[in-house]
Amino acid sequence: MRNHSRLGIAVASVAVAALALTACGSSDDDATGKTDKTITWMAMLHTATTPEADGPVQKALEDYTGRSVDFQWVPDASKDEKINAALASDSLADITSLTNITNTSVRQALKSGQFWDVEKYLKDYPNLAKINQDTIASARVDGHLYGIPFQKQMARYGVLIRQDWLDKLGLEVPHTIEDLAKVAVAFTNDDPDGDGKDDTTGFLDRAESFNLGFKMLAGYFGAGNNFELNDEGKIVPSFDTDAFRRAMQWYHGLYEQGAVNNEFVTVQKKNQQDAIAQGKGGIVVTGLFEAKNYMALAQSADPNTPMAWALVNDMTYGSVPRRILSDTNGGFGGWLAISTSKVKSEDELKSILGFIDKLLDKDAFSLMTNGIEGTHYTLDDQGVVTIKDQSLWEQEVEPYSSSRPSDIVTTFKSTTPYVDEAQKLMDENTQYAVVDPSLPLSSETFDRDWSTILQGATDAYNKFMVGQLDMNGYNAAIEKLHGQGLDKVIDEFTASYNASK
Repeated sequence: MRNHSRLGIAVASVAVAALALTACGSSDDDATGKTDKTITWMAMLHTATTPEADGPVQKALEDYTGRSVDFQWVPDASKDEKINAALASDSLADITSLTNITNTSVRQALKSGQFWDVEKYLKDYPNLAKINQDTIASARVDGHLYGIPFQKQMARYGVLIRQDWLDKLGLEVPHTIEDLAKVAVAFTNDDPDGDGKDDTTGFLDRAESFNLGFKMLAGYFGAGNNFELNDEGKIVPSFDTDAFRRAMQWYHGLYEQGAVNNEFVTVQKKNQQDAIAQGKGGIVVTGLFEAKNYMALAQSADPNTPMAWALVNDMTYGSVPRRILSDTNGGFGGWLAISTSKVKSEDELKSILGFIDKLLDKDAFSLMTNGIEGTHYTLDDQGVVTIKDQSLWEQEVEPYSSSRPSDIVTTFKSTTPYVDEAQKLMDENTQYAVVDPSLPLSSETFDRDWSTILQGATDAYNKFMVGQLDMNGYNAAIEKLHGQGLDKVIDEFTASYNASK
């Protein structure tokens, strides 16, 4: 669930020189307890090779934290199988990275007492005490926090619009849904690329529209994030709300005008990216960080491409207050869960929490992100880091980068276009983020039947969009889902919500 994107070639960093000189010794102090025990950590591996246990990054981390660490690397592709087996046999490490937050076995294990409830201890550690409360709320299970949340950006999405097309047509950057629609139609009808052909569209969407791009647009209309608390105090799916339906009617209207690519229900992400690079569409609802990737694709095909992007994070609709749906589960990417059978005493627990807290220091974050200065990167007078050897970084640093307890400890200045702008806008999004209220709740029917229910809702949305269903047909399809388990999901989530209060 976590974001494991690599660093760009040029990013700025907090310097990590002389980490050994700032090491903490062999034991933690203050509220962390004292122990020399080697910490075992079952961590997810997102690279083809496992880093050496005596490699430079691990040694520097151990120097900085004052703790020896035994990483038990689990290939991410087989994580569910490995984690489920470890849970069943209680062969866990001291710390286990649980990154599939919807895994039923994981959630049952969290509730069964296999991991410490850590929430009451967070206030005693400078970095843990600063974890966003929305992230903590999302990470609770039945009211308890059974691990340190992996922290992510709260909300990364926005609307990317071809700035060069706006300039060509004499249009301003839109900041309302109403103006966005006008731009989409103009991009479709007014030859924004100037080639004299009818070969462009406004929105360039893909098959995940219902769960990603369109869902974010519906959020501007006031729809919730997957689920929402309605006026009757029930936790209901957002696809069965008036705001969601208003957004569907608006988007379908644009589709009928050709302002949404007509084959979007079959378009995969790679095909969408290629079409964007080829200049076939001018509006994409996606992560703000994607602008740099679209530019790189376009420039690889044509170094002289005129492509330029406007990044918009403040889109609004009517009288609905500014908002953006969180695409990262409220900034939550899983748990660093601490085993109650391996970590038996409160003092030992506090010591491990102290270790995790130190990993949230800027120096440790930089070490796990960039590596060691002189070995993995160089730092210039402007504070910009250049990776010296990409393959060496991938082998020795990237596994640790993917295991950072937080992606948001500090930001990195970049010479790559749009990176700094996207980072700034994503930071701004935090205060407007709308989080899925069902994340900390429990429903046996959801665990068992949600994939089938969601597929039914997705199919109904797609058929409505392409004109195979009208709104009455969509409503009938959703009503059918209510009798196929959706009512039970609503009742169980609502009961869980009331119990958690």
